[in-house]
Amino acid sequence: MRSLLDALQDGRLIELPDTNKTKALEYLATLIEAIPDIGVQGGITESVLARERSYNTGIGKGWACPHARSMTDGQLLSAVGWSPAGIDYGATDGETVRIIVMYYVPDTQKNAYLKELSNLAKAIQSQPALKDLKSLADLTAVRHRLLDAISAASESAAPEAKARMIQLEVRQAAAQLASAATDAASPAAGAGAIAGAPIVTTQLDFASRVVPLTIVSAPNMKPLVLCQDITLVALLEGKPALAADLAAKGQFETQGCKLLLRSSATYQPDRVVYDCLGVKQ
Repeated sequence: MRSLLDALQDGRLIELPDTNKTKALEYLATLIEAIPDIGVQGGITESVLARERSYNTGIGKGWACPHARSMTDGQLLSAVGWSPAGIDYGATDGETVRIIVMYYVPDTQKNAYLKELSNLAKAIQSQPALKDLKSLADLTAVRHRLLDAISAASESAAPEAKARMIQLEVRQAAAQLASAATDAASPAAGAGAIAGAPIVTTQLDFASRVVPLTIVSAPNMKPLVLCQDITLVALLEGKPALAADLAAKGQFETQGCKLLLRSSATYQPDRVVYDCLGVKQ
């Protein structure tokens, strides 16, 4: 929900001066049009109102998320309006809307917009602070409430997103290993084998063969291995070339195990964390 957090931090949160839905949307659209370097000369107000006439953008629990699309390039942007009294928005749950998040969606940012909208809807369901909007007294309280709750929702979603990424990479690594096993068992591969030698194929247990792990490296200390597989920890810790190979080659091999570097990050004063996948060969 980067766009929403940026809007809150950059001052694009306003108190809506009118409880009329159309006037509130016009007010927010004008605010977006005034963002420097947006590259759009008007038209956002008309786009938002036309879309609203064909589809109500109230998402429930006192929230609405109208948007305007553009064929130009640029960043996904938003502006936030707060209505102390609430706006009769025509939302499907019948609640008045107190928070309107209006998005400006360049053509290249459609997927980012859909992802942010999905994450916001999940955050509203999971964070009670985002549903209790009637108790908010002023714009400062609104800003603090939204910043705290959206930041908390983003942090709680990060481990789930990383877990999904690890699962995807495990499946990709499994597919590569399966392909290699198939190639090794093919007639073409067998042509180079010793005459009469049997070709043996086995069912591979990929779930136990591909393991996520983290390596922490610093000068004058042995690399620290963080992993749920105790066998890999014992195998890798203390290897002097581990961090150097990951930094220089993006991989490391030892005794039937191959590490593939996914990403690395440097921390002060001189520590490096390597995020890896370990493949038991």
